[in-house]
Amino acid sequence: MTQYPDTFSAFGLPAALLTALAEVGYETPSPIQAECIPILLEGKDLLGEAQTGTGKTAAFALPMLARLDLAQRQPQVLVLTPTRELAIQVAEAFQKYAHCLPGFHVLPIYGGQSMVVQLRGLQRGAHIVVGTPGRVMDHLERKSLQLGQLRAIVLDEADEMLRMGFIDDVEWILEHTPNERQTALFSATMPEQIRRVAHRYLRAPREVKIRAATTTVSSITQRYWSVRGIDKLDALTRILEAENDFDAAIVFVRTKLATEELAQKLEARGYAVAALNGDMTQGLRERVIEQLKNGGLDIVVATDVAARGIDVPRISHVINYDIPYDTEAYVHRIGRTGRAGRSGTAILFVAPREIRMLRAIERATRQTIEPIRLPTRADLADRRIAQFKQQVQEVLAEESLDFFRNVVEQLEDADEIPLQDIAAALAFLAQRERPLQLSVDDYPDEPAHPPAREKPARENRGEILERRRAFSDGKLARYWIGLGRQHGVMPKEIVGALANEGGIEGRSIGQINLFDRFSIVELPANLAAGTLDQLKRIKIRQQALGLRPFVEKDEAHQTPRTRRPGSGQGEAATRKEYGDRPAQGREFKGKKTFAKTFSEPKKRR
Repeated sequence: MTQYPDTFSAFGLPAALLTALAEVGYETPSPIQAECIPILLEGKDLLGEAQTGTGKTAAFALPMLARLDLAQRQPQVLVLTPTRELAIQVAEAFQKYAHCLPGFHVLPIYGGQSMVVQLRGLQRGAHIVVGTPGRVMDHLERKSLQLGQLRAIVLDEADEMLRMGFIDDVEWILEHTPNERQTALFSATMPEQIRRVAHRYLRAPREVKIRAATTTVSSITQRYWSVRGIDKLDALTRILEAENDFDAAIVFVRTKLATEELAQKLEARGYAVAALNGDMTQGLRERVIEQLKNGGLDIVVATDVAARGIDVPRISHVINYDIPYDTEAYVHRIGRTGRAGRSGTAILFVAPREIRMLRAIERATRQTIEPIRLPTRADLADRRIAQFKQQVQEVLAEESLDFFRNVVEQLEDADEIPLQDIAAALAFLAQRERPLQLSVDDYPDEPAHPPAREKPARENRGEILERRRAFSDGKLARYWIGLGRQHGVMPKEIVGALANEGGIEGRSIGQINLFDRFSIVELPANLAAGTLDQLKRIKIRQQALGLRPFVEKDEAHQTPRTRRPGSGQGEAATRKEYGDRPAQGREFKGKKTFAKTFSEPKKRR
């Protein structure tokens, strides 16, 4: 079994990066980080096969940051991602790891964002640029993105870029980067076309292949709560109170400081709880675990490293209060329950921006994690009342109550208080610390929202198009695209380009008709001129879409009008209006047309 370093300091990373990692709770490198960081720090090319959720962003971000020249404001690292969501996520990760580096600047560039904002960001200077292929090509053609000082390029999720039809764009970008550069390519799978790109553009790459852990115990029930509307601490206490089979729990957080803070807050709410983190001595750590074993504690709040090796059979629940950074950590976390032949429960708190990691965990564990509804105020009240009744019945069955009956009789006889009122007053006194009536101010209900995994009934094509038209207020119009079947374009590539580069929501894209040399697509009719100009420049398979409103001559009035969706006109009429020809390249000052650029043979490295 491969032994990996226990700390990030083993790689010789700068102190500023180590400080930032400690603050965000990174303690031990994941397998892909342990293998990739030394290779990239040496300046070697890398071919990495790893699923999302294995920690690969830090695997390439940390060594790239370690080798930056902060005095040089020109882009030194370019990261290509298939979607704008991933571009934003990667840029945020760079910013998080580098927040102790003075003057550092990372810039995400992607379709759907104002070009003016991006131009200003590039003019101010950025050490690292993260972008989608189409928008990066736009800036290269405008010469607003200068790569003369580029030291490294990272291709993230290359197989996804292949699936979305961007791989030719990626190759064009690679051809426009300096020959003496470091290249890192990451992909969840390695289809032949990705290997061809790697063979052509990477120099003697070192290969790293990481398989996410998939070993999970079948006796562990896995669920998640979608974080929204209610404080996480409030949600945690509700879940702990409502779980029928709760015995003891480990609550996982990311940082050492968070273990102390959350333990104090839970203790203030009446729980027997202690923190467990890497700053504790071995003797104190062993004392906490022993208390957990013998029932002196019910909850331990821990970091990943501190909880390693804990084997306490009475742990019934693992709560992922903070979602782990990688799937390996998740598997190790939930392995603390369901031991010694017992069943266990793992609950994961997932914020909206963390859904991507949830999906990665599901793929890695090959299990579906079902959503849970947070216990409502009424649920908690019913449970408390049921527990109160059970306690009363147990006392009646097991305790000698003669003395207390005498006290109650005195109240009833001397003060003429009905027996029922006396019982009610005693119940009120007994529940003061744990009220049976819960106020809406202290226990607000979770905002209503549709179930996270509810699947709509299957719709036929007509129903889907009608629903999309309804979403767009019935105002979908037809647009002409200068790419068709002979260019090898597919509908999914058009949708991917419009959604990820053009910022058009998938549900706003209607019917797509492919012809030999052009295509017609339904989009919202009220697209702004700036949006149209942006969509026109988007590229698929090395050619611009050339998108523009589709118009036809009205035979009665001989005036152009916007074509209706579903008007029944065929390809011949469309050819007559626009000509059946491939999209033409755009002219740029002082350079060849874009079409000619691609007709030239590429240099093999």
